[in-house]
Amino acid sequence: MSDAAALPGQPRGLVVSGPATERAVNVLAPNPSAMTLDGTNTWLLSEPGSDLAVVVDPGPLDEGHLRNVAATAEKLGKRVALTLLTHGHPDHAEGAGRFAELTRTPVRALDPALRLGDEGLGEGDVVTVGGLELRIVPTPGHTSDSLSFHLPADRAVLTGDTILGRGTTMVAHPDGRLGDYLDSLRRLRSLTVDDGVRTVLPGHGPVLEDAQGAVEFYLAHRASRLAQVETAAENGLRTAPEVVAHVYADVDRSLWPAAELSVRAQLEYLRERGLI
Repeated sequence: MSDAAALPGQPRGLVVSGPATERAVNVLAPNPSAMTLDGTNTWLLSEPGSDLAVVVDPGPLDEGHLRNVAATAEKLGKRVALTLLTHGHPDHAEGAGRFAELTRTPVRALDPALRLGDEGLGEGDVVTVGGLELRIVPTPGHTSDSLSFHLPADRAVLTGDTILGRGTTMVAHPDGRLGDYLDSLRRLRSLTVDDGVRTVLPGHGPVLEDAQGAVEFYLAHRASRLAQVETAAENGLRTAPEVVAHVYADVDRSLWPAAELSVRAQLEYLRERGLI
């Protein structure tokens, strides 16, 4: 058995529904898979003593899960006042429209196509609901519309798929771009260095207790994979499937389609910089 404290980011342990920080409660969606790990973490956020809550990523279009999220808020004495999306992938956002119907709340996102209501989300925005404060941090790369949400009162950041609680994420080429992703990781690192963020509340997998360690691991992992892809390309492996079979031979084959997207992003990054 692995010592969680020795793993990147110090994962908390099993992924379960329930309180994660003073202001954050997880409601785990029943959609586990190789890509979604234990399932989508739907986050219910509220200021202690307030009767209002914010939901981040209602998850898939699963009626039971969406009703469970609403019921969890009700049991805690909260009324959901707002729904936010970290990005538009279906495992995070597909249920947003139905959840908005159940709770009669607006949906705010970076992508206008995902919004329900007049307000979107963008850099510099601060969302306040019932005394709760969330700062919007654009973190494109996994997708072009990826956002993270800084919860300063808990020294935490909700990262969607930009940082996962276990393993690493993909750069969903062509929408996702590696250069953007590396910049986003550096931006998250600055939150840990300059703003005191200690905890990662990811879109999938366990809570991470060492936010800076998690970001540093991701940056090192990306640098290592990029060097491997560059070497493979220099040795004549120029197509994404060829590179995946060589560089990602240690990865479960069920994840190769996702790895191929990341490799396409890495090859594009190297070509744009004249490195291959």
